[in-house]
Amino acid sequence: MTEESSIDPINKTNTFSQAQSDMCKGYANGSIGILVSGFIWLISATIAYQYSANQAIWTLLIGGMFIYPVGVLLSKVIGLSGSHTKGNPLGNLAMEGTIFMIMCLPIAFGLSLQHAEWFFQGMLLIIGGRYLTFASIYGLKLYWVLGAALGTAAYLLFYFKAQSFGSLLAGSIIEISFGLLMFFSSRKDKLPS
Repeated sequence: MTEESSIDPINKTNTFSQAQSDMCKGYANGSIGILVSGFIWLISATIAYQYSANQAIWTLLIGGMFIYPVGVLLSKVIGLSGSHTKGNPLGNLAMEGTIFMIMCLPIAFGLSLQHAEWFFQGMLLIIGGRYLTFASIYGLKLYWVLGAALGTAAYLLFYFKAQSFGSLLAGSIIEISFGLLMFFSSRKDKLPS
C-alpha cells in the first residue's frame, strides 16, 4: 500500500490550513452564525426595552439554541454548504468551544440573580472568549478583534452601570458589524482576480 493510498479520500483536510479553508468555505468565515447571533441580541434588546430584562434573558438563552440551525439554513439558502468536510478536526474544536460556552451559562445566570444587567455583560465576556478560538478555527485574526471588542464592551458597560437594553444593543451592534465584515470578506475571497 502506497503512502498516497493510505490517506482517507473523504478527508480533504490533511493540513491545518486546508482544515481552516474548509471551515471558511462551509460557513462563509463564520459570518452567518455571527449575524444570526447579532440579530438574536437585537431581538432580546427589543424585549428588554418593551417588556423586562428577565424576559430578555430568556429570549437570549432560547434564541441562542437556534443560532447554529438557523445559520445552517441561511447558509444553504445563499448557496453555501453550511457544513465542513467529515473528519475536519476544527469541527471538533468548534463543538468543544460551544460546550465550554454552555458550561459557562450558569455563571451568567448567577450574575442575573444579583443584577439582571450583569447577565448580558457576563454573556458578552463568555461569547467574546469563545470567539478567540475562532481565530484558529477560521485562520482569521479578526476574531481576536471581535473577542476583544465584546470583552471590552462588557467591562465598560459594567463600569458605567449600563442597563440591560444598552448591553444588549452593544452586543447586537458589535456582532452584526463584524458578521457583515466577515461575510463580505468571504465573498471577496471568491471573486475571480
